[in-house]
Amino acid sequence: MQHKAELMDQAAVERALVRISHQIIEKNHGTERLCLVGIRTRGVPLARRIAENIRKIDGTAVPVGELDITLYRDDLSRIQPDPRLNGTSVPFSVQDQTVVLVDDVIYTGRTARAALDAVMELGRAARIQLCVLIDRGHSELPIKATYVGKNIPTARDEIVSVRLAETDGQTDVSILRQEAPGEKQDK
Repeated sequence: MQHKAELMDQAAVERALVRISHQIIEKNHGTERLCLVGIRTRGVPLARRIAENIRKIDGTAVPVGELDITLYRDDLSRIQPDPRLNGTSVPFSVQDQTVVLVDDVIYTGRTARAALDAVMELGRAARIQLCVLIDRGHSELPIKATYVGKNIPTARDEIVSVRLAETDGQTDVSILRQEAPGEKQDK
């Protein structure tokens, strides 16, 4: 992979998450019957950061769950013959709640579709909203995020790399480009 451009530094990510946190409170007229569910892997720390922002803004502790969508993917047989499960932990009822699914990047919409299926198995939520840090375009399904940190049009051969301190040791968002066969790698 070749680094193409840095899109967001740590401060920009934090600003986007604070803005999203305000939008969640405003759209839902407060935090009553609200819960956040992070899609593994990077959606989980993002959901926790948003919950902390909401606590600072509104004084309310919003419950946060973790969702593993591995078995709900429609491309599971193509990407991994022996899937590794990381576990779902939603220690609260989603019944009649507004569930905000949180992920780092929306690309084709297939991860979001799988997450919807997983949440529906947990119970009948009043509403399900989708929050992403980055919307990179190229949706293949009629799924659109309710809350977006940043829209970044990308080419299909580009990769949006979201790094978070909790999982990667630092926080930023970059675009990486796959090297063409025979292309020299800069060192």
